[in-house]
Amino acid sequence: MDKASLMEEIQRLKKEKNAVILAHSYQLPEVQAVADFVGDSLGLAREAQRTRARIIVFAGVYFMAETAAILNPDKTVLLPDLEAGCSLADSIRPEDILKWREAHPDGLVVAYVNTKAEVKALADYCVTSANAIELVSHLPEDKPILFVPDMFLGAHVARVTGRQMDLFPGECHVHAGIRAEHIERMLEEHPGAEFLIHPECGCGSSCLYLKPDAKVLSTEGMVRFAKETEVKDFVIATEVGILGRLEKEVPGKNFVPVKADAICEYMKMITLEKVYASLLEMKHVIRVPEETARQAKKSLEAMVAVG
Repeated sequence: MDKASLMEEIQRLKKEKNAVILAHSYQLPEVQAVADFVGDSLGLAREAQRTRARIIVFAGVYFMAETAAILNPDKTVLLPDLEAGCSLADSIRPEDILKWREAHPDGLVVAYVNTKAEVKALADYCVTSANAIELVSHLPEDKPILFVPDMFLGAHVARVTGRQMDLFPGECHVHAGIRAEHIERMLEEHPGAEFLIHPECGCGSSCLYLKPDAKVLSTEGMVRFAKETEVKDFVIATEVGILGRLEKEVPGKNFVPVKADAICEYMKMITLEKVYASLLEMKHVIRVPEETARQAKKSLEAMVAVG
């Protein structure tokens, strides 16, 4: 079946089965094209709660589908490929949090949404890159804080809020691979461009030294900023999948990746063929153990409520 026919069949199946497709901004352009909503983790979580559809097909990675399943126990959540994981989510285990809590019994654990359900279940708060600063800035100042698992996002939040936090040494392999030398080269090639940097990037601190007026933004923040500013040229430091969305939603402007091979192979596992098969065969249903889901839902609801 060719791409156009696949898209038609996917639209037909969505109507037939009362399904909705939610896609992350890092997905393939053709997958984004058949989605009912495209956004970042926070926007997708909110849309999952908002939809009246009976079935949610999650074009993203495993922890995102888990989040949708936790927030929507009355809906069926499908992930087109169970191997679509996340190197950052895999970097931390529940034991890591339990060990820290032993030493800090009155402490607070803030978990980035890029974590598995069993980690979220042990956290006090869940955040995304879009609302981490706001949430952390309102936490009690007399409480020790552990931020997991992304050390670069945690360092950015600590820098902006002035809060002292213990940072777990986890990283996204794609964002960690964006280094200062990439920024330096692009500064030379695009001196008049606006630089938009994701806070997960390993070049965060050095980038702000090299380019003090760079904007450190979530994926959704990048889209919003590009729409609102009069600037025409942008250099983007995040996973390159967002470029297609930017070009579609902000026509007439130029977007260049800091690193052209900043590609998440897990996100790209979701294809049109797999989305079609997921809808046709109702696979793969994501289920979270009831007690884990109950505990994780508390931290997730705090995330959805902020920002």
